[in-house]
Amino acid sequence: MKQIWRQQFDLPPIFWLVTAIAFINSVSFTIIIPLLYPYAKQFGLSDFQASLLTTAFALSQFLGTPILGSLSDRLGRKSILIVSLAGTVLANVVASMAAVAWLLYAARVLDGLTGGNTSVARAVISDITDASQRPKAFGIFSATFRLGFVVGPFLSYLAQQLPTVAGISSLGMSFVVSAAIAAIALILTVIFLPETRSQKGNFKLSWNDFAFGKIAKSATIPKLGQLFILTFLSGSTFTIFTFAFQPFFLNVLDRDTKSLAIMFAIVGMLGFISQVVALEPLSKRFNLMNIIAVTLAIRGLTFMLMPTFPTFAAFVVILSIFGLVNSFPMPLIDTVLSLNTSPQKQGEVLGINAAYLSISNAIGPIISGLLVSFDYQTPLWITGGLTLLVAGFATYLKPKFDCSSKVVS
Repeated sequence: MKQIWRQQFDLPPIFWLVTAIAFINSVSFTIIIPLLYPYAKQFGLSDFQASLLTTAFALSQFLGTPILGSLSDRLGRKSILIVSLAGTVLANVVASMAAVAWLLYAARVLDGLTGGNTSVARAVISDITDASQRPKAFGIFSATFRLGFVVGPFLSYLAQQLPTVAGISSLGMSFVVSAAIAAIALILTVIFLPETRSQKGNFKLSWNDFAFGKIAKSATIPKLGQLFILTFLSGSTFTIFTFAFQPFFLNVLDRDTKSLAIMFAIVGMLGFISQVVALEPLSKRFNLMNIIAVTLAIRGLTFMLMPTFPTFAAFVVILSIFGLVNSFPMPLIDTVLSLNTSPQKQGEVLGINAAYLSISNAIGPIISGLLVSFDYQTPLWITGGLTLLVAGFATYLKPKFDCSSKVVS
């Protein structure tokens, strides 16, 4: 038993510390996801203007993450992680106390620009583990990070029960709790996390740190470019839904913001369970591209069924089905990319794929905000239809990729 324990969990103590920090930070981030739309409405913003808050964060994160990653190579992981977490604390404090809409936008931009802490945490893990430990370490790290998406929305619900202070609304109190939790991660980093980057360089920025040209050209890479496009399309349709379902839930189903937080928590919990329990067995039995296509198709059907049966009971059932399949496409796309990439290019290719996902996270809410401006049901039908087309694209790509080694990392 002890030998099995060592084989599974014999990782450096620093790994468990940085994983705990990443978990705390993911909880801080997911606390505010269910309340961003209703909070924006308190400022008198339109549906489209509210969608721009999500876009502002995602676009800023797209710009900031590669720069923070590059700077962590030159200045050290710990200092950049401290800056990143401090930015989250400050951004959420500003958001909680904002009296005008532009401060809310500024807070989301600041949080996005300094929001590269997950990529820096992954770099720390790379520093402290060898090649044989890395797959296990990143698997545990990813599962722990996803667990934050279960805990965060529940804490968002609880935060709305807190008494308001200093004129901060009940929704604003969620930002206060988020800032407090991020501050815990910051304190742990400052006090306990050692520097893991042994060789440092000089502070400088170059155009190469932004890597826009590389990302743009990557879409033309034979075979792999089509998987990058699949990531972008899957991410865009998903983020159209993520924004559109909130006004649908609040206005069409006539529910409140506390119930909205619970819905996010249910999706997170079901996604975590299905990824832990079902993803690896299914990947060993079926072709990975088939699983991607089928789960995308189910996702698209659930999007279309929600406005077709606009009752709360039906919504809970449909959303539960969505939650069970929602965690499959992205890790499987990463796996297919990994299986079709040389070991020397793994990090670069997966990083480019993450950049495509970040771009989709910025574009999807804008499209959703425009659609929601007309009515609250049509966007769900449209993104459902688009997702079915993306599933068809995944089916088209199946013969082009080797999925023979069906092990999901």
